[in-house]
Amino acid sequence: MHEKGWKTRLFSLVNNGLLLVVGLATIFPIYYTVILSFTDPVEYYQRSLILWPRVWTLDAYKHLLSNGLFVSSISVSVFLATIGTLLSLLVTGGMAYALSRKRLRFRKAMMIMVLLTFLFTPGLVPLYLVVRNLGLIDSVWSLILPSLTSAWYVLLMKGFFDSIPVSLEEAAMIDGSNDIGVFWRIILPLSLPALVAFGLFFAVGYWNTYFNALMFINDQKMWPLQVLLQNMLVDPTTMGSGNGGGFAFQVNRQVPTETLKMAAVVIATVPIMLVYPFLQKHFAKGAMVGSVKE
Repeated sequence: MHEKGWKTRLFSLVNNGLLLVVGLATIFPIYYTVILSFTDPVEYYQRSLILWPRVWTLDAYKHLLSNGLFVSSISVSVFLATIGTLLSLLVTGGMAYALSRKRLRFRKAMMIMVLLTFLFTPGLVPLYLVVRNLGLIDSVWSLILPSLTSAWYVLLMKGFFDSIPVSLEEAAMIDGSNDIGVFWRIILPLSLPALVAFGLFFAVGYWNTYFNALMFINDQKMWPLQVLLQNMLVDPTTMGSGNGGGFAFQVNRQVPTETLKMAAVVIATVPIMLVYPFLQKHFAKGAMVGSVKE
């Protein structure tokens, strides 16, 4: 018994040590990014490693938020994350609810079509041709319409709607409500946890839009934040060429390039991180959508 207890304590010690190392390796880059973004320029040039700045400053954030190109990229990302999420929830929820009702005509044929899109994707070239022929190049809608929904989300939300008793819908129809009224007044309020979970998934996807923007957006003023951030991190001196509001950093600039990069990363990360605490209550329930029930 004594030997077993010693082995258990040793395992616990090693396990906790490994978890501590992994946790520090995960947290330290985030911590260092935030700290560096608030570091005074003079201190940045004097110290090779800054774990806690002696002087805190908002110069990097002031410089970024005073740049027209950076502000416009934030507005584009906010538009995508809000309007895109609302439209995606409306389309996904409406389609999933319709497919969950057995009285829908051609329901099986529609389910087959949804499954086909889940199994087979057309590819990038047909997608680009469709967006171009619709005249959506250099339009913010090119980043929303092709990503409105997916077969996976439709199937998951359909599974949630299937769990709602049909008797509630029948009672509402007896009281004189139509299908749209049942959906808005009965189904959606009962589906709040699922809507929050899917809304968070959609919002994160739209906020992190990158690849579609590279294909469909050529105008710098229409870049979402992630594309602008990628250009800043790779080569900030190339940004803003031919555009009076762009980033054209110089070596002797008052604000160091590295602190500007870190501040941009913080601005691009913090909004989504702040959303989680407010939606955690509903997200925990909605994340179980599609799980096996007793």
